[in-house]
Amino acid sequence: MNILVVVNEHNGAAQDAAAMLSAYFASQGIAGVFIPAHDIPIGTRLVDVVDTCDGALDFDLAVVLGGDGTILRTARILAGKRTPIMGINFGHLGFLANVSDPGVIPMVAAALAGDVTAEERMNLSVHVVCEGDDEETIDAIETGELAELDGEERMFFALNEFALTRGGSGAIVTFDLSVSGDHVVSLRADGVVVSTATGSTAYALSAGGPLVAPSYRGLIIVPLAPHTLLSRAIVTAPHDIVELDIPQEYGNEEVSLFIDGEALSFAHPVKRVIIRQGAIATTLLDYRKEPFYSKISRVFFEAPSLE
Repeated sequence: MNILVVVNEHNGAAQDAAAMLSAYFASQGIAGVFIPAHDIPIGTRLVDVVDTCDGALDFDLAVVLGGDGTILRTARILAGKRTPIMGINFGHLGFLANVSDPGVIPMVAAALAGDVTAEERMNLSVHVVCEGDDEETIDAIETGELAELDGEERMFFALNEFALTRGGSGAIVTFDLSVSGDHVVSLRADGVVVSTATGSTAYALSAGGPLVAPSYRGLIIVPLAPHTLLSRAIVTAPHDIVELDIPQEYGNEEVSLFIDGEALSFAHPVKRVIIRQGAIATTLLDYRKEPFYSKISRVFFEAPSLE
């Protein structure tokens, strides 16, 4: 049994929980690999932070001791691994994480025994084309054949969302939105969020997007402060591909791109972004087996029980 534990090292309670888990693993003969969340910013691969002399890169379970941000980082480094993630909340909102009240050891023991609910969550594959890329390079990036160019990452994983926003100049962003090859609209706005159903409770929600059940596989497109009376959120079909074209003649050279709240940087201005459903879903484990609608009622609406 090989377990990855990602810890919010800035949270004292999370550190205490990590110490308890370490002792528990030792008593049960379980191999545990502990890494701080600070060590896995965007662009980090699992092999960069896990010593393969201490353990393999394939884990039976990942335990996250932190908030939703720590879960998002963990999901990213485990992209494509099919490793189930048990989030235990030591953060703020913690919508993706389980409440820590039952105690970390009973919760992890339940996960190891299979006495939890596994939820398959769709994620995003984000592909970035920059000015100066030749046609062959563009084709390879758009199809996912090219993930890195000259040491610069061009393909990204997101569990919650991709966001295109104003850059350092503060100038409004002008972009063209297309879905599966069909032009939808040209917009001037503060930006746009392209979200998963999981991310519908995060940035997209704050921007006025809909709450969407996590089993949904389509994409959610939410403009940010659009300069129009006609803009609305769009919910796509599961296999639709979203394209954002960013013409440079409108002063878009300094637009900012974010993956799950973490900034991306490139040597040249961004020309186009392609967002599609990721190939392999992310598995989140739910200890309480709480229905989605009960959870949004409790977290967002604070509705009292009628029982």
